[in-house]
Amino acid sequence: MTGNGIMLEDLAYIFGQTEKAGRFAGKTIVITGCGGFIGFYLTHYFVYLKQQGIQYRSLILLDTFRSGRPAWLEELSRNEADIEVYSFDIAVDKLDSIPAAHRADYVIHMASIASPTYYRQFPIETIHANVLGLNNLLEFYRHRPLEGLLFFSSSEVYGDPVQESIPTAETYLGNVSSLGPRACYDESKRMGETLCYVYHQTYQMPIRIVRPFNNFGPGMAVGDKRVPADFAQAVLSHEDLVIHSDGTPTRTFCYIADAIAGYIKVLTYEQFDCFNIGMDRPEITVLQLAGIFRKQALELWGYSGAIRYRPSLEKDYLTGNPSRRCPDISKARQLLGFQPGIDVEQGVRRYLSFLAQEREEVHS
Repeated sequence: MTGNGIMLEDLAYIFGQTEKAGRFAGKTIVITGCGGFIGFYLTHYFVYLKQQGIQYRSLILLDTFRSGRPAWLEELSRNEADIEVYSFDIAVDKLDSIPAAHRADYVIHMASIASPTYYRQFPIETIHANVLGLNNLLEFYRHRPLEGLLFFSSSEVYGDPVQESIPTAETYLGNVSSLGPRACYDESKRMGETLCYVYHQTYQMPIRIVRPFNNFGPGMAVGDKRVPADFAQAVLSHEDLVIHSDGTPTRTFCYIADAIAGYIKVLTYEQFDCFNIGMDRPEITVLQLAGIFRKQALELWGYSGAIRYRPSLEKDYLTGNPSRRCPDISKARQLLGFQPGIDVEQGVRRYLSFLAQEREEVHS
């Protein structure tokens, strides 16, 4: 497992927040979309559990790996005999072909393109992963004795909420367009939630749904094209921080360690339900986020880049972009004991420090 100090600290933090981790002892866990940002942390979390004496039976990791297998995953698969990695498209390939998938106890379905830049480029693949891929999983497991199936939905199911519904609770029904460049993602996540509801109602499957809100941190590739990744890339390249809007859209940002703790809490929850998982404060503008990156990089390395405005070369970059995004997480607090504790300033500093350590390891 990676020796990056930031990540090791994060894994210890997550472990301390997930009191039901013992449930994974002796279990087989299937993760689709393992090669992405969240998959990076989830996979390392389960390996960390083993080091704490909670030994899973096997990890079955599935991804299309369209951009190639990440180096971290190659390293883990070489060093961990109980990890099986497959190049696999959940929308078209057959789970029957993977013997260990038949005995799964937990399934985590993350296979989807999450970055707006990329799901606009691959809208059909995005829909297929969220709808056909999920349907394939549900059909395969509806007569098998799962302990939990976690569907990664999105805060985008809310669309652009009306002002009086911000912070946004799970009861908000959404203000979403079925047409336009973001619809492939937003609407396929909504359809995925409906599939989960229907399969739970019909077959009593132990399904849970999470709606992530703006996760960021280690594991988010600097080429991801989401705002925190763009700012991190600029800092590491000693370039100016570029904002492709007027800087006024607001978001809350949830550091990945808090988010992972929330996802594990949802996976081990006892009933069908959906939960917002994110940070509820502070709600800040994109300009303020750029200022946080600039401040932290200045303190870490003397970074002196400026903040500049420049329209994106993508014609649909701002089309349908919500003006505000802030979760009401009171339900997760009450039912799950979810309590995010790493604020955006700490999170940005940890993200930048992680990336710097990674570069040092590559060049040492």
